[in-house]
Amino acid sequence: MEAVSTSNAHRPSWIPWMWPAAFLALSVLVFAVLSWEAGPAVIWVTFVDLSLMVAIIIWTIRYTRRQRRRYERRLEEWARTDAVLHERLRIARDLHDLASHGLGLMTVRAATAKLSDTGEQQQALDDIESVGRRAIAQLRQLLTLLRDPQGSTTEVSAPLRPLGTLAQLPEIVAQAQQAGIRIGAASLDISDETRAQLPAELQVTICAIVREALANIARHAGPTSAAIDVSATASRLRIDILDAGPAPGWNAVPGTGHGIIGLRERVALHDGTLVTGPFESGFRVLASLPTDGGSTP
Repeated sequence: MEAVSTSNAHRPSWIPWMWPAAFLALSVLVFAVLSWEAGPAVIWVTFVDLSLMVAIIIWTIRYTRRQRRRYERRLEEWARTDAVLHERLRIARDLHDLASHGLGLMTVRAATAKLSDTGEQQQALDDIESVGRRAIAQLRQLLTLLRDPQGSTTEVSAPLRPLGTLAQLPEIVAQAQQAGIRIGAASLDISDETRAQLPAELQVTICAIVREALANIARHAGPTSAAIDVSATASRLRIDILDAGPAPGWNAVPGTGHGIIGLRERVALHDGTLVTGPFESGFRVLASLPTDGGSTP
């Protein structure tokens, strides 16, 4: 639509007068033919008028073709630009997921170890190193896909895998628990049959919701308790994540809000709903998605 409006905006102002001029020329021609007996002067006027009309028709055809080619080029440029913008948005979401989740868990783990009196600093360092290595591997995977989207034989130490599948949900939850978030209830009630039928992009969105919710808990509530419920019916998926509020003495890390905005965009692509906000003493993230993936192609 933008390309169409751009094309119309650049249309010369005299174009609407072209067809009335042609009609006038044709009218003069008809009048001259009907007045043939008037003599050579009318014949000369008729010849000039006919020539002018033919020239206008030829020019109109050529101009229309040029305008069509120009419109098609602008439309192609718009399509390429739009595709690039969508790809940049997707990359930004993935980078946000990786950075926010990994750094959030490392922050909580370091804070937990600092407040602990049991001398678990060495274990905390091991956990932070493990989370950092996983985040670096996933980042390297994403950058590799950006360099070679078709998949090449470039050797990388980390295996290429999807950035989110339902099979990875237990791992995401385990990382949060390892970082110090006490997840008292984690229900991942999705059958293997349902999981196999879910579109890949929908699975990425589910993982992104869980990952972002846990990252927000890590930033804003610290080593607190939380509950996770991921369930499915024949037509809907439900993701419900609730925390118990900030841990005593925890200083919340300010956020930009990009994570929640990105989740709303992801959920909207699947014709789903997302509700976030305070709930009881903590914060709740509740999403509902159609199992067929909604409008996402």
